[in-house]
Amino acid sequence: MKLRLLLWSISSALAGFLFGFDTVVISGAEQTIQSLWSLGDGMHGVVMASALYGTVLGSLLGGWPTDRFGRKTTLLWIGMLYLVSAIWSALASGPYTLILARALGGLGIGISTVAAPLYIAEIAPAEYRGRLAGLFQFNIVFGILVAFLSNSLLAGLGENAWRWMLGVESVPALIYAVLCFGLPESPRWIIGRKGDRAAGLKILAMIRPAASLEELEAKANEIAAASTARETSTHFWTRRLALPIALAFLIAFFNQLSGINAILYFAPRIFELTGLGTKAALLQTVGIGVTNLIFTFVGLWLIDRLGRRTLLYIGSVGYIVSLGLTAWAFFTEHYGIVAPCIFGFIAAHAVGQGAVIWVFISEIFPNRHRAEGQALGSFTHWAFAALLTSFFPKLVSALAPGYVFLFFCGMMVLQLLWVKIMVPETKGVVLEDMQRWLTGRAGSPVSRR
Repeated sequence: MKLRLLLWSISSALAGFLFGFDTVVISGAEQTIQSLWSLGDGMHGVVMASALYGTVLGSLLGGWPTDRFGRKTTLLWIGMLYLVSAIWSALASGPYTLILARALGGLGIGISTVAAPLYIAEIAPAEYRGRLAGLFQFNIVFGILVAFLSNSLLAGLGENAWRWMLGVESVPALIYAVLCFGLPESPRWIIGRKGDRAAGLKILAMIRPAASLEELEAKANEIAAASTARETSTHFWTRRLALPIALAFLIAFFNQLSGINAILYFAPRIFELTGLGTKAALLQTVGIGVTNLIFTFVGLWLIDRLGRRTLLYIGSVGYIVSLGLTAWAFFTEHYGIVAPCIFGFIAAHAVGQGAVIWVFISEIFPNRHRAEGQALGSFTHWAFAALLTSFFPKLVSALAPGYVFLFFCGMMVLQLLWVKIMVPETKGVVLEDMQRWLTGRAGSPVSRR
């Protein structure tokens, strides 16, 4: 793997760092905000989910700028959205101002989940695609860990500590936006969408410096042919694309029905339900971040070795065991095992769904419809995340926590069945080969190294 390819992938994947940081930084401020503005459970849920509402909109619309203006330009503007959101959130004068500011950052998150994994998948060779596209997920969990650490460090700054927690995101947002200027455009967008073959060949030569001119010409021809094939010249919602559409929807659906975002957003509150004090609960969330980071490394190391489907199997079993034990602990008041079970849940997510989701969605759609497919998966993911985060405070108030975790456990049993029955293996398959396979134009492909 060439160093420049790794650097480009890391730079674009830093959108994931901002995604992770922005997603959970509110967890350190949520109880202060509720008390400061005397928010009821309903309004508090809306404030907490405000970024997710923006994320739903961003993911729904993210395919349009990604296709219309290009992957690189879209990634750059994502950084600007994060920067403005962070500063505005820190200066919020009331719940409605904070909702708008957080929704703007959520807009950036939603678009980033379309543009960044898609961009990396399009510049990466098939044999490295899982690890490089997985850098987006690694940066998500790294951002989560840094946000938890930042919240813990800033918690002692007094009554305005929550403003510093939200505002500090402006620093990495500015760094990321500057790095985006050094990215090349995706050769698949340049050739397939813009129709500039010469520029696309130059970028392919930068990505594959050891390739001969004939090999580069053949690759450009393959990209151009895939972008003009019969099934890519029609509308997105067609029977020919039914399988990738169903796969993208269901992997995103099950991702959120594991309860991952609800647990990340309300981790301090969950730990307090077990009898821990506020400060101890915040420190436990740092443990979540560390666990997430370590096992994301494991997932990235395994994804191009064991494959996407195998990791989903491993994650599903881990989910079922950890969520089932957490439910049992709350029912029987064995609170001592809740923290280890939550850490086990995070590990299962990091190795399974966390490592796979954004890579898998970016792989399964034809070149011409990849942005639309990524937008579908992202929209599904964030729509369910917003719903769960909005209703989670009311659920844990109205129901015993054990029932909530038992529901999540049951959904993961369904996910395990789905993986067995429906999910194909995409490890090492060239994107154009995948296109012919999943749209029914060819049999199951083999890895091309």
